[in-house]
Amino acid sequence: MKLWLLRHARVLLPEGLCYGASDVPADAALTREAAQAFAPLPPPGTPVWVSGLLRTQQMVSALQTVRPDLGAARMDTRLNEMDFGAWELQRWDSMPRSAFDAWMADFAHHRFGGAESTQMLLYRVAAALADLRPAKTTDVVWVTHAGVIRAVQHIVASGGVSIVDMAQWPKDAPEPGGWTALSL
Repeated sequence: MKLWLLRHARVLLPEGLCYGASDVPADAALTREAAQAFAPLPPPGTPVWVSGLLRTQQMVSALQTVRPDLGAARMDTRLNEMDFGAWELQRWDSMPRSAFDAWMADFAHHRFGGAESTQMLLYRVAAALADLRPAKTTDVVWVTHAGVIRAVQHIVASGGVSIVDMAQWPKDAPEPGGWTALSL
């Protein structure tokens, strides 16, 4: 099975803000451009799963406009971005160094911002991946976020859902509006 991982377009927020699970809109023109660029790739009838956040919903709407032959979108909040709790909508460079140090000291289980840990993100993404296993199709599209894409990359590369430290976390994810595909 090929899993297409399409990231939402750039959000309408100033650069440098942590917006994780915040429900913020994406740039409409960039969303349309990204959808048009991605549209030729998945075969007709490919199922589409989408996170519950507005910026990914915008991408699915734009994609369905140019590719009405894709499967109906299935919303799944397990595809939402990581929740950074108290750090949501704060500038990354304004967060105390001690907050990052605590996260790096226990990358798997520390809840950066108090809401969700990296391990919690991995568990929910793994559960969504497990739901793909009985699929009757060879391709699936997930319209999602950088953190979820990195979680999928980690799960596929490591063959499991456990993580110990930041060194194991994938460094690269598609830029906003970009995509990657993985074989499952």
